[in-house]
Amino acid sequence: MTQASLIHQVVMAHRRGEPVGLYSVCCSHPFVLGAAMQVAQRYDTLLLIEATSNQVDQFGGYTGMTPAQFRQYVAALATERGFPLHRLVLGGDHLGPNSWQHETADSAMRKAEALIAAYAAAGFNKIHLDCSMRCADDPLTLSDDTVAARSVRLAMVAEQAARDAGHAPPVYVIGTEVPVPGGEAALAEAGAPTSAQAAQRTLSVHCKAFLAAGMHAPWRRVIAMVVQPGVDFDHSHIQHYAAADAHALSDFVAGQPGLVFEAHSTDYQREAALHQMVSDHFAILKVGPAATFAMREALLALCQIEAELVAPEQCSQLMEVLDAAMLAKPDHWRKHYPGTTQQQRLMRRYGLSDRCRYYWGEPAVAAALQSLFANLDAIDIPLPLLSQHLPDEYLEILQGQLGTGARALVEHKIGRVLAQYARACNRNVARPALDHQVSIC
Repeated sequence: MTQASLIHQVVMAHRRGEPVGLYSVCCSHPFVLGAAMQVAQRYDTLLLIEATSNQVDQFGGYTGMTPAQFRQYVAALATERGFPLHRLVLGGDHLGPNSWQHETADSAMRKAEALIAAYAAAGFNKIHLDCSMRCADDPLTLSDDTVAARSVRLAMVAEQAARDAGHAPPVYVIGTEVPVPGGEAALAEAGAPTSAQAAQRTLSVHCKAFLAAGMHAPWRRVIAMVVQPGVDFDHSHIQHYAAADAHALSDFVAGQPGLVFEAHSTDYQREAALHQMVSDHFAILKVGPAATFAMREALLALCQIEAELVAPEQCSQLMEVLDAAMLAKPDHWRKHYPGTTQQQRLMRRYGLSDRCRYYWGEPAVAAALQSLFANLDAIDIPLPLLSQHLPDEYLEILQGQLGTGARALVEHKIGRVLAQYARACNRNVARPALDHQVSIC
């Protein structure tokens, strides 16, 4: 069975009434992916890892990886961790002209075609078609028909590229009414849940466009639609899921056989809300910044432990090096963090949108991280310090479930976040009581 078929199998099980879903880890950092593999093993789930259109593209994206290189990178991590490749699913998120909006529609769409061809040829199993963004010569508002026609154009390219490469055809996700990737600059910009009428129009227009192009078989592989379920976050606030507000959406998709909703920006939702979202047919839950936020929390805790145990001149100064890198290259955070110099400093380090996730690959930051791990792995960290700075990990160590290696401590903290998603999507795990809501962070 292909990975695309495995995705479809989960969706069909959900539509049969089984309390199952998929969680999508939208990240490329090896610590997050390592933690995700541990969680997927523990809870016996598929592992869906997604790359976004600006993160990985035919030119390398901000990670420096093409789709083929990203696939090789993830597969190598899986092999290193002993994670079975047949349970690994790759997805492409927001594939369309997103990165080239400043160009004409003709130029941007030609690059989008090359982008989606590269993803399909590399064997990505799940493709989110997103042509919602206007290009330089487009009208201020794109019509639904234009968005759908461009999406079908890209789906045709994906079908051919997958065939030429000998891969099974992918499954597709349509729809565009989503929060800003990585969180809003301010939560006041967040939207209300998509109306059932808007969802119906999106589905109808895309169906008409697919069928008019003779894309009957690919249309049957459209498994999900992206809508706004009423969840979002900015640098310091969270918009929590309210099932009553999404009731009309849930009722709508319940009447669409074979279809579920995909929910973006579910980071920092309470675990009980994640379970409720799956129950309400938001059966694909995407998470990204919450995982790297937990990673940063763990690394800061290790820096505080390092400061207690290592001579000042030998300390890694990781957090100071990280902030210097962010100040030197502010494009990834400046528009997200308004306010005074002090407010921006706090948000660079602690903001929920976790814009520092873009800087872990900077050479100076990577070297400081290596120095931190070398310093801590060369000594025995006293249990009282672990209790003070990493209390959850301390308890696991006491029970003999976790070692004291620096990377293991970091991945365990990330894994606690991702495990909430695995439990929400795994029918074999008991659902928590709704009055006992556990914060994700």
